[in-house]
Amino acid sequence: MPPLDNLAAAAPGEDEEDDYMNMTFDDPAPSKETSLQRTQRLRKESRARGIIKSKEQRAEEAAAAREKALSTSMLEAPGAKKSKGLAMMAKMGFAGGALGKKVDDGGNPSRIEPIQVHIKEDRGGIGLESEKKRKLNENMKEPGIKAIKIDPDEYRERVRKEREDERLEKQFYAAQRVVEGMDEEQGQHEGASGEESEPESTSRPKALSSRPLKSIPVLYRGLVRHKEEKERDRRMRYDLEQSLSRLPTYDDDDEDDDDKKALGKKKTTYVTSEDLDEEDEELDSFNALEPAERLRILVIHLREKHWYCFWCKMKYDGDEMEGCPGITEEDHD
Repeated sequence: MPPLDNLAAAAPGEDEEDDYMNMTFDDPAPSKETSLQRTQRLRKESRARGIIKSKEQRAEEAAAAREKALSTSMLEAPGAKKSKGLAMMAKMGFAGGALGKKVDDGGNPSRIEPIQVHIKEDRGGIGLESEKKRKLNENMKEPGIKAIKIDPDEYRERVRKEREDERLEKQFYAAQRVVEGMDEEQGQHEGASGEESEPESTSRPKALSSRPLKSIPVLYRGLVRHKEEKERDRRMRYDLEQSLSRLPTYDDDDEDDDDKKALGKKKTTYVTSEDLDEEDEELDSFNALEPAERLRILVIHLREKHWYCFWCKMKYDGDEMEGCPGITEEDHD
């Protein structure tokens, strides 16, 4: 009769404990994707495709892909075994390494790594960047050349002066309009109070566009000149638009001037100053003055001729102008 130990060994598993550490389980069958999960997956994929990458992101991805491709050997790249070129080279004895001339004593080793690729993103010629760097280095080596340093106080003072000149130019333009209006009004009153024998048509001041610009005071001559140039350009643009949109017409010998004007056939003649396109040295000299000086001249002209204070916006009864603080803008603060 066999011993009991042999019987126990022959019938394993009856009283032996389970070995959970060495147990293996088969992978469960993948669960089938539901319609809701499929909808969510497709929505997520469509969102990912719909995101428009910025120029910086595309450049970073391209640079990363380029570096990855250059750092990967052709022998280790995926699909290298199926490459016909490598197969032909292997038949000729290529087993990896560098190609070409072997390393000699004192010679240069054959190149193993690929040539580095530099992407050119600007439109300059080849070698332009190196030439710029060379000239910059030469200029920096020359004695006496130093980097220009901007004084903060000087910069702030320049900006302050530019803004102050711009403000004074606006005040000068407003003063020009006041002087022009008052001079024209005074001229009308003087013409109306003239001799009785003078015709009524001659008592009225001439239109600005019918008299020479040099006959206008230089104080507001530039304002009148600018108005006439602007009006002339506006009329020319209007006539050009009308001529392009007008249908072709035929000429009738029986039509008089009024008929041609009504039909738009009569050409427009511009009544502008004779010297509108001529140079004016007096006006150029006046405009060359500082804005503060030009404004001061206008303010004094208004006070002396019209008893009007530009800062008070008020016309006084006499040349003494009692109640006015002063001539300058600071006096009225």
